[in-house]
Amino acid sequence: MAQTGDQEHRNLLLAVSRKDRHAFEALYLQVSPRLYGVALRMLKRPELAEELLQDVCITIWDQAGNYNSDYSAPLTWMTNIVRNRAIDRLRRLESSNPAVDDDMDLLHGTDPGPLALYEQAQSSQRLDDCMKQLSAEQRQSIFLAYYHSLSHAAIAKKMGQPLGTTKSWIRRGLAQLKGCLGL
Repeated sequence: MAQTGDQEHRNLLLAVSRKDRHAFEALYLQVSPRLYGVALRMLKRPELAEELLQDVCITIWDQAGNYNSDYSAPLTWMTNIVRNRAIDRLRRLESSNPAVDDDMDLLHGTDPGPLALYEQAQSSQRLDDCMKQLSAEQRQSIFLAYYHSLSHAAIAKKMGQPLGTTKSWIRRGLAQLKGCLGL
């Protein structure tokens, strides 16, 4: 009888915890494409994803004995290792050159110029004019969604309307705004 993926991964992890190189190779061949995909989606750079996958494989080799099947499936455990390492890597990359960013802000200034302020005011006025053309329900729904960051379900509850009605108001209102603004 064939083993399920999870059961096979559990058995391979158990063998890897006993430092079985053949089991590690089999596990790597099965899970590395998925783990690499997670790393690549998060890091957006193939060379960083490959490097991260190598680090994670070493961790899996070293920590396989710590895997507990009561807490998660094997692939979930390994994916979480990739995810956490990728988050750490992104944080390090973001903080590696803060002085350069600060220097660029000083060079270019952070305050908008007079032309930018004027254009912003014009855009704001156009949006206000277009919002006034919406029905009260559409206007309120869009306002709650975009200015108060409420979910569609929260808006429906607040307005005492069915969820589908609220979604329709938002969808139709946004379409009307798009047309009014010429987007």
